[in-house]
Amino acid sequence: MKRLILSMVVCMICLCISAQNSVDVLTISGRYGFPQAYENNMPGKATESGGLVNLFMGFNICENIVWFNDISYIHSSIVSDVQMPQDVVDPVKLHGFILQTGLRKRINESHALMLVFTPRYMTDFHESSETSLQLGGTFLFEKEFNHNLTMRYGALFNQEFFGPMVVPLVYLNWHLSDKWNISGLLPIYSKIKYKANDNINLGIGHFGLVTSYRLGEPENAEYYMERKCIDIFFFCRYRLFGNLHAEGRAGYALSRDYAQYETNEKMDFRLSIIGFGDNRTQFNTSFNDGPIIDLRLVYNIPLPD
Repeated sequence: MKRLILSMVVCMICLCISAQNSVDVLTISGRYGFPQAYENNMPGKATESGGLVNLFMGFNICENIVWFNDISYIHSSIVSDVQMPQDVVDPVKLHGFILQTGLRKRINESHALMLVFTPRYMTDFHESSETSLQLGGTFLFEKEFNHNLTMRYGALFNQEFFGPMVVPLVYLNWHLSDKWNISGLLPIYSKIKYKANDNINLGIGHFGLVTSYRLGEPENAEYYMERKCIDIFFFCRYRLFGNLHAEGRAGYALSRDYAQYETNEKMDFRLSIIGFGDNRTQFNTSFNDGPIIDLRLVYNIPLPD
């Protein structure tokens, strides 16, 4: 118990420097997408589901340097009610293990630098090997304008299975008042939050990130799958007791796509959602966007002002 309390205190110290008012230390979630028809007049429907487990830890190395670690497991699944061709993966079961480990160096009272190493292991667990590993990183420059507004500017790079990808990033943490807050790492995620009372927070948000996974099915073939989706949702977070919260999300999955390609089918470069030199041939058929729900359990630590 002493070690647990000490870890929490260290994490609090770490994140106070980052100008946040709380931190989600542990998140466990489940996601369900309602069945949707396939495109191109293909018969049948596809049902998406998934989950997330995320753990955050931080440590002070010295007065101005923080070492932080964010570990995530993500799972996405597609089940179809029709028989697919032999060379099309069905059902789709994707697994991702993402580590974000890096340093935050405070330059002065209002500026800091962040450098993050982000290896990923993205697979369907069929004949997984070192070919499922991706390497990447993130660089951010931070400016604290005042106690209520902190911003960071930088970029994310990742060597995806479809080729190199760069995403320009803008981080925002803006306390408009005691009740209203806008936060996020654009264009990946954002939240506009209203604090109704000490136990209830609600608002709107979005999450969108392109990921790719090495496939071991069908056998004797080499494929990868590219997942794209932008979730727009309403959320409500309720404090159950202590620091434990339940959060529900309901929204819509936009531009959702699970596209299967041969491993030698690549694009020259992707800048966020814009691809350059993309002449790939998709093996499978996409299905329509649709409503989603997400339920999560969150252990959140409030931080002192």
